[in-house]
Amino acid sequence: MRIKNILLSQPEPKDETSPFQDLCDKYNVKITYRKFIKVEQVPSLDFLKERVRILDHTAVIMTSRTAIENFFRICKETRIDLPAEMKFFCTSEAYALYLQKFTTYRKRKIFFPKTKDRTIEEQILKHKEDKYLIPCSNISNNEISDFLDKNKIKYTNSTLYRTVSSDLSDIDIYNYDILAFFSPAGIKSLAENFPNFIQGDIKIAALGENTCKAVIDAGLRLDIEAPSPQAPSMKMALEQFIKNYNK
Repeated sequence: MRIKNILLSQPEPKDETSPFQDLCDKYNVKITYRKFIKVEQVPSLDFLKERVRILDHTAVIMTSRTAIENFFRICKETRIDLPAEMKFFCTSEAYALYLQKFTTYRKRKIFFPKTKDRTIEEQILKHKEDKYLIPCSNISNNEISDFLDKNKIKYTNSTLYRTVSSDLSDIDIYNYDILAFFSPAGIKSLAENFPNFIQGDIKIAALGENTCKAVIDAGLRLDIEAPSPQAPSMKMALEQFIKNYNK
């Protein structure tokens, strides 16, 4: 039995520059892209019911583009004018640059890791006196909250968008030899859409420690794990597996 069909739980790329296209050409496999999750906005009225006052905070921690988009959406819908002193702490330079779409970059105090060996936590420790707001989803990353708790830094998590399972009822999940997942939410979506799923010979690939853990916690067999010293990306992990399996 050879690997012929792979389902990637990601949106289909807009062009043919996807790194996974190389697998199709080299190993004669078919790749299907399908979003297992989708993002829904939290209505501003629901946000107001939570009684989170943005202006009671002096800094905002941005962990994704979605967080940035929804933070400024809520500010616009609730007519909040952010003071010039409001600080923004971004977990990457890419997110810091993305702020330019929503605010005048040069007039803002924006912090992000300047080099790969630096973290946003180091920047936050230099501003322990601030009170932080973390725009997040209903499935939030606890690492930053744990860090803030450990260092007794004041903060508020504010759920501005929700990550929910997509409707996959049109998929025959058993048509695929490999299912590749990129977040724990994807595993949750698999369970919700296919409650009687039996893995059998289907191989499951997972990217990241939390996703791998979610696979195991769901009682599934983890066949392909990334990153690893030998395969730092999902594409490389899949390629190594297919190369050995299809001998």
